[in-house]
Amino acid sequence: MNDILGLTLQQFEALSLNLGIGSLMLYMAFIIYRLARESSAGRFGTLIIALSLGLGLVGYIAKTIIPFTLEV
Repeated sequence: MNDILGLTLQQFEALSLNLGIGSLMLYMAFIIYRLARESSAGRFGTLIIALSLGLGLVGYIAKTIIPFTLEV
């Protein structure tokens, strides 16, 4: 009764969390792209928009990867 699609509850929750956050990150990248395009920012403006808004995405990815690389 604890199996969902052949996965345990913990496996299903981990998979759902990763897929959900991944899809939100892709949506955030799409928003950054649309914002840069609609504002006619140019190359430098697009770079600044992508760096400033994308830094949060990079931080979250780094927070996930660093423990694996340090084997903590």
